[in-house]
Amino acid sequence: MANRKDLVMDARNSMAANATLHCLTGCAIGEIAGLMIGTAIGLSTGATIALAVGLAFLFGYALSTLPLMKAGLGFGAALSVVFAADTLSIAVMEIVDNAVMALIPGAMDSGLVNPIFWIGMIIALATAFVAAFPVNRYLIDKGKGHALTHQFQMGAGDEDHGGHTGDHAHHQH
Repeated sequence: MANRKDLVMDARNSMAANATLHCLTGCAIGEIAGLMIGTAIGLSTGATIALAVGLAFLFGYALSTLPLMKAGLGFGAALSVVFAADTLSIAVMEIVDNAVMALIPGAMDSGLVNPIFWIGMIIALATAFVAAFPVNRYLIDKGKGHALTHQFQMGAGDEDHGGHTGDHAHHQH
């Protein structure tokens, strides 16, 4: 039987993995969109990477902001929590992801139709996940990072399941 400390560690690891996957999803969407747009309109490699990184941050922040707004926070409040929670994780992910892509021969220059690009992207994103996981775990242990966003989401979830199931569930149009 697992003791309480093991369960707490498992919960924190689970939260860190969830936070990392959340950031990874936003980063992947932004990176791929940026690379597709940059390639399609003929931007230089540097400009394409800058666009991809910018969109990775944008989508990473957006994917974290929307659930907080759904939980009842205003846009400004949600965004400030997300900036505090996700910036370090996304930055680590982007640095590692782009470094790995740059190290894989031909991955950056292969174009979106070449399998080496997609294989490189999978390797780069997987490596970025591994690099960002301990960052998220550290932030959670310190009560920062996704621990902040989790508090807001749990608060909203507790209200929804706090014994008032009949009242507001049936009044939606």
